[in-house]
Amino acid sequence: MLKSYLIKNARIVNEGKVIEGDLLVENGRIAKIDVSIGPKNGNVTIIDANGKFLLPGIIDDQVHFREPGLTHKGDIHSESRAAVAGGITSYMEQPNTKPAALTIEELEKKYARAAQVSLANYSFNMGASNDNLEELKKVSKRDVAGIKIFMGSSTGNMLVDEQKTLEGIFQLDHQLITHCEDEATIKANLERAKAEFGDNIPMAQHPVIRSEEACYLSSSTAVNLAKKYNSRLHVFHISTGKETKLFSNRKPLAEKRITSEVCVHHLWFDDSQYEKKGSHIKWNPAVKTAEDRDALWKAVLDDRLDVIATDHAPHTLEEKENTYLNAPSGGPLVQHALPAMMERVHDGTITIEKMVEKMCHNPAILFRMEERGFLREGYHADLVLVEPNQPWNVNKQNILYKCGWSPFEGTLFKSKVTHTFVGGHLAFKEGKIDDSVLGTRLVFDRD
Repeated sequence: MLKSYLIKNARIVNEGKVIEGDLLVENGRIAKIDVSIGPKNGNVTIIDANGKFLLPGIIDDQVHFREPGLTHKGDIHSESRAAVAGGITSYMEQPNTKPAALTIEELEKKYARAAQVSLANYSFNMGASNDNLEELKKVSKRDVAGIKIFMGSSTGNMLVDEQKTLEGIFQLDHQLITHCEDEATIKANLERAKAEFGDNIPMAQHPVIRSEEACYLSSSTAVNLAKKYNSRLHVFHISTGKETKLFSNRKPLAEKRITSEVCVHHLWFDDSQYEKKGSHIKWNPAVKTAEDRDALWKAVLDDRLDVIATDHAPHTLEEKENTYLNAPSGGPLVQHALPAMMERVHDGTITIEKMVEKMCHNPAILFRMEERGFLREGYHADLVLVEPNQPWNVNKQNILYKCGWSPFEGTLFKSKVTHTFVGGHLAFKEGKIDDSVLGTRLVFDRD
């Protein structure tokens, strides 16, 4: 039996407003939201949230938790714990594991594993390849977040580069998701870099190799295919200002067929930091110029970019601290995404209401999640309390990722997650994790 909680005196951030009030949690759901709620009996745990923001749980629509097959980097248990410590209560995990989730059988193995160990709520995307179209046609729209298409470099057999296959996939009646980078452009750029630098390619060449052109060619192809077939398309990790022009800020979001995501690292870092950070900020798509970063922020604020997510993708330090050609792309982010975005709230770049829209409301609307993403009576009690003025330094001692490092090491964040509820269970409180109750499989309101 789940405990009941009464959160008092919170600054409740929801649906474009901040109001002072109380929220009651009963039986895993939000039972009541009001200006003042008195406890009905003595079986309610009261949390005084005076001065803290109460947000819906963050929904991260793109993570790589590395299970199965890559669990030396991270696993569903370790990374879901780090996510909950960062206020992320639900995630959608990607299919490029070993083996890749290219069949329903392999996909369901991941769901079965998460049911045993995931502290946060979960969904796993099905992967597309050049030869699994018939399998993709069988994927449940209610039980699976989406179908992931790598239109660029990927692991194993997951690069979809045959036009006939792409045309077939874009005719599927499901939520399609793309990673967009043009493979031929990247290969040509890489050969030029090798000719100039040999094996000692500087890390700062990464956004030159995985260039604006490579991103735009691929993302524009995806958008054009989606327009041709009226597909429901969500384009992951937009990294250039040029690409933002492909997207509309049409309202309401629920009626948009083509949507987009931007990741925390593309909103935070820029190419001037490769010299200091090196491979620790090597992602695909690459972190690009400060001008690109500013254009991404502009598109977030005017609603051409719909979702802020992480693309959490841990690697060991031994793997990352390598030469350009041998260091893998990706880094861990779920524990620090919300504190990082709260920095932009503090400096006035984005309002907290808009941040909640991009990290909570919009993923729920876009994927049509059932009863999550908002603070509404009757909804699942996925909640986060954030103390806006409790500075802390990111260091090895407080990093929860299995890989043990963060691109934010040494950063002083002003805001701190103090409590995270997953389905009414207080999973994280003041630095301590309680994984006695696990998260649940996400479901989607789609026919």
